[in-house]
Amino acid sequence: MQTILDAHAKTLDKRTTVFDVKIDSQTNNSLTLSGRVLFKSQLDELPRLLPDFKLDSASVRILHTDANERVHVATNLTGLHESPTFRVPLLSELTFGTELEVLEEQGKWVFVRQTDGYLGWAYRPYLGEGLAPAATHLVTAPAIEIRAEPNLASEVITRLVSGTGITIENTRDGWSKVRANRVGWVESHHLRALTSIPQTAEEKRIMLESDSLGMMGVPYLWGGSSGNGIDCSGFAQLLHRWIGIEIPRDADMQCNAANPVEPPYQLGDLFFFNENDTKGDITHVGMSLGGWRMIHSSRSHNGVYVDDMQERKSLMDIFVSAGSYLR
Repeated sequence: MQTILDAHAKTLDKRTTVFDVKIDSQTNNSLTLSGRVLFKSQLDELPRLLPDFKLDSASVRILHTDANERVHVATNLTGLHESPTFRVPLLSELTFGTELEVLEEQGKWVFVRQTDGYLGWAYRPYLGEGLAPAATHLVTAPAIEIRAEPNLASEVITRLVSGTGITIENTRDGWSKVRANRVGWVESHHLRALTSIPQTAEEKRIMLESDSLGMMGVPYLWGGSSGNGIDCSGFAQLLHRWIGIEIPRDADMQCNAANPVEPPYQLGDLFFFNENDTKGDITHVGMSLGGWRMIHSSRSHNGVYVDDMQERKSLMDIFVSAGSYLR
């Protein structure tokens, strides 16, 4: 019976769900279970998986509830990890203000769920209670300095990275007083008002081109999602966030959720690749700048650069499909 539960767990995506159920004991046709699941619906599904047994699931914890604590990232940037320690690779990065649901705690770490369902461990001291004020603007530069006063000679009090949502309290002579993990002044041209994000697909494509080229040379970082370092899917996600579209975090998720497209490719279409031998395993993503010309964050270049796929046989050999969130 345990093999049935374990086989079911393997069919689920651990990035967005939890199913860790164990059989503690068996008495005739009764099973006593323990462990944890993310949703109550998963608990309700257990009789279907084990139809010949009477189940005692009182010790199986349901992690997601409406009563769970909601918190926000209170530093300018922090990591999301697959286990509660800094000594593991990043799953992703979280900018100031990111809303999180606390599912469970372990020491100074919390297992959290983002609003898009993505799961991971975050360092509790870097989080703040409740939700941050609703953002009015996004940071559109790879990184910007917050200064004590509205001039370049003023003291730098912190930095914000690309994609961070902030609120503006005041403006003066090309500067904006912002509230994030610190309060201070930034040059206004590095900010984009949420109300100014274009609504048409064509206008969004134009914005995607200038935004993507503005990240040129940002170094590659596995799990990175900012101007400090970024991976391929973090780059694609950031570019879409800047134009008001939320897409999944990882390349395979982005491929599954996108609308399939065929040539001729338009600016903003996403190219998906399989760098491994596993059939259908999407491991890389880049964005078309029109046709086969692509901008992406790659390990081969160690960062964000442009490639013409028709001149790079190594890329054409692993190309799988294309998709778009603009069609």
